[in-house]
Amino acid sequence: MREVLVVANRTLGGAKLLEAVRERASQGAVRFRLVVPQSKPSAGLVVYDEAVRESAQVRVDLALSTVAAEGMEATGEVGDQDPYSATMDAVDAHRPDEIIVSTHPVSQSGWLRRDLIERIRTSTGLPVEHVVVDLAAEGLPFKVTLVLASKTSSGEELIERLKAIASDGERHLFVAVVPQADGSGDAPREARARLAKMLARLGEEGLIASGMIGNPDPYTAAVNALELFRVDNVVISTLPNERSGWLRANLIERVRGATSAEVEHVVVDPQASPTPAAAA
Repeated sequence: MREVLVVANRTLGGAKLLEAVRERASQGAVRFRLVVPQSKPSAGLVVYDEAVRESAQVRVDLALSTVAAEGMEATGEVGDQDPYSATMDAVDAHRPDEIIVSTHPVSQSGWLRRDLIERIRTSTGLPVEHVVVDLAAEGLPFKVTLVLASKTSSGEELIERLKAIASDGERHLFVAVVPQADGSGDAPREARARLAKMLARLGEEGLIASGMIGNPDPYTAAVNALELFRVDNVVISTLPNERSGWLRANLIERVRGATSAEVEHVVVDPQASPTPAAAA
């Protein structure tokens, strides 16, 4: 079985990259190995290293789910922040037969400014196809919803709303961010438990989703995610007004001011009786 190494980050899911992958799959037995180098944040924006790495893992998870849905065999991993090092590490470890590298157009691509394609060709001697994805012009063949939630992350009102978003006839991917509580040594573990429970619920409903824990400050967690992902809309889930610290901090309006994407607020009240739809 031939093995094709695919190196991409923010252009994952672009139509031209998917076309290149489908073309290889149509030619016979092939296995794809995806490497996602970690993103470097924009100049001047502070994004925690853990968020950078976890965002790359989210891209891996969503890409593998998308490929699996098309019946193709693939594995994936997070690579070094330097795309050349990430590619060479994967080549040394897996000995692929071919490499596909996906980038933004030359005017937007830091990878191309570092002459990445020719360096990989020279160092490996392998066939290297360069796929240019212009997301600004082409968009993505699916919608991406960013979901920010913590104590309400598995609330039925939230799950039902996400199901409704996914039922509009278009393809949807969900990126969940669960901020960890501040000041507790168990905070990361508790946030991961909430995230895992939420992703399990979304999986039960047939939704394609992955996620990460975020900064203890929910606004910072949201802004970091907006920097790291291209999203179409944002759903923020909170407790009712009188019990929500996020609402007391005016989180919804602050996030709306930080993005051009639509921001929707879903209220989850764990103390209320379940609605008929939720109970069903």
